[in-house]
Amino acid sequence: MSTGLLIRTHGLVHIYHTEGHDVAALSGVDLDVRPGELMGLLGPSGSGKSTLMGLLAGIFRPSAGKIFVGSHEVSAASSKELDRLRASQVSLMLQGAGRNLLPYATPAANVRFAQRAARRTSTGLPAAEELLDELGIAQVADRPLAGLTPGELQLTALAVALATRPGLVLADEPTSQLGHDARDLVLERLAWINRTHGTTVVLVTHDPHVAAFLPRTVTIRDGRIGGEGRSGEEYAVVTADGSLPLPGHLRDALPPGTLVRFHPVDGHYELVPEHEGVADE
Repeated sequence: MSTGLLIRTHGLVHIYHTEGHDVAALSGVDLDVRPGELMGLLGPSGSGKSTLMGLLAGIFRPSAGKIFVGSHEVSAASSKELDRLRASQVSLMLQGAGRNLLPYATPAANVRFAQRAARRTSTGLPAAEELLDELGIAQVADRPLAGLTPGELQLTALAVALATRPGLVLADEPTSQLGHDARDLVLERLAWINRTHGTTVVLVTHDPHVAAFLPRTVTIRDGRIGGEGRSGEEYAVVTADGSLPLPGHLRDALPPGTLVRFHPVDGHYELVPEHEGVADE
């Protein structure tokens, strides 16, 4: 049975208040992720991907809208409730392995440190050595971090994220600083954890290879859901207000202000710019 947590957001808005003006990082995001799903968030820098990850983890609160993770309404939870959620059920991996690790501790000690809060309320947590063995790095359990390869460091950061057997892992660019072999190993281990334990995994990536590996991707553009990918096929997504964001390759061909019509053809619809014309009946 899956232990993964669902994710659901409704009308999610987040505004950063900066000196002199406000910036809308997210502008009405509606997102559903099934329990036990493995999904990627794509999009250019500044599109709102990392903001969305932080909101899902309860690191900060949205300006408007609702967030549900499992049975918890994260957007309305108290600070103590969010602390308990992150201590046991939701893990956030920051970009760069070192940001997730104690530099003076071994991999095994890092895992045990990540379990300290969960031990107060949970039983049956995996032993550090068991978890590192699952990820294929048992041989480095007691080594200093300074002697580990970049791939071993990233897998150690993943072990820390999995220390409490969470139902949701949020990973921000987990392969961005790795060579091809280490990247593929981290992806394979993430997929194995997803399959074996039913853990819901959402990761941010800029890497087309990583995106192609994932069964589902969601593209964020200008703070909104701009498209979805399923098994290599890209789809536009109709939003709750009936808007249809264009896939990236069409945005230059159909600049803002272009008039288009939907023309029925053999049971489907063609998007026809007005300048091409369709004869009126």
